[in-house]
Amino acid sequence: METDWSGSFYNYLPEGCRLCYKGAKMVLFITGICGRNCFYCPVSYERREKDAVFANERRVEKEDDVIEEAISMGATGASITGGEPLLKLERVLRYIRLLKKKFGKQFHIHLYTALAPGKDVLVSLRDAGLDEVRFHPPPDMWENIQMTPYRNSIINAYELGISTGIEIPSIKSDLYGILSLLEEVDGFLNLNELEFSETNAAELEKRGYVPENDISMAVLESRDFAGSVKGKKMHFCSSVFKDAVQLRERFKRIAKRSARDFDEITDDGTLVYGVIEGDGQYILKEAGVTEDMFAAREGSVETAWWIASDLADELKEKGLNVYVIERYPMKNGMVVEKTPL
Repeated sequence: METDWSGSFYNYLPEGCRLCYKGAKMVLFITGICGRNCFYCPVSYERREKDAVFANERRVEKEDDVIEEAISMGATGASITGGEPLLKLERVLRYIRLLKKKFGKQFHIHLYTALAPGKDVLVSLRDAGLDEVRFHPPPDMWENIQMTPYRNSIINAYELGISTGIEIPSIKSDLYGILSLLEEVDGFLNLNELEFSETNAAELEKRGYVPENDISMAVLESRDFAGSVKGKKMHFCSSVFKDAVQLRERFKRIAKRSARDFDEITDDGTLVYGVIEGDGQYILKEAGVTEDMFAAREGSVETAWWIASDLADELKEKGLNVYVIERYPMKNGMVVEKTPL
């Protein structure tokens, strides 16, 4: 069993997870509509039960938005999620075809579903280009999954050549039926560390779950239970990985493609640069700063943080405000910190 610093461990990684570890998977949120009301659902109030599409954090208004987002991060694959994406099957098929046409067959696409789709739906997904499917049966079906519609759906997906697995939260339960079914189809089991969120905290507390410690949102013993599961193809994904590693690696990929000559990329994939409020261009030019090392904006000038720092006293003498900005690397990314000089 391999373990990484984030607390995740595995004896097998599906291709979708391999790309996720590299930050190379674009998250394509198809719809917030679901209707399942799983007590552990972490989907935000902004998205829950709302029929909207997001590519990563970007609201999708047109198909080009999805392509632009994939290009901005150098994505080599996409994960299709929700809500319940298969409630909008035609939308799912359209986006799979769009991505495969633009980036080629090698662009890896996996899909999460809490449904047990029939063979006709699975055929349409395969024919569109779906590479991998991750089933999410409700907890009350885990123990006797062999007696539920998920059995046929999982076997059909496997026989159609779609890489097949089950992905569920790591909750203490009887997983014998799930493990035996997965052995039949050489499928994988992904266990996600259960964690508190704004939208599920009340339900988790009602059921007696408590945080791991004062600073963690992870649920106590969720990781320990995963460690006790003996699956042939098993992966435990920690909350730290999802919150830190996955996002950070994606930010790094975006930053490398979007950084200007004067932007500094941090270890977290954010961009750091200096901002001069007002007309500071002439001072920069008088100081010998070349045009590739600053960019004029309406009412301000952006430059390297160290240039802004070196010239801060002179700039402030002219009545200009000077700051160092750290922000997320995507277009119009959120400002993390604004430090006056």
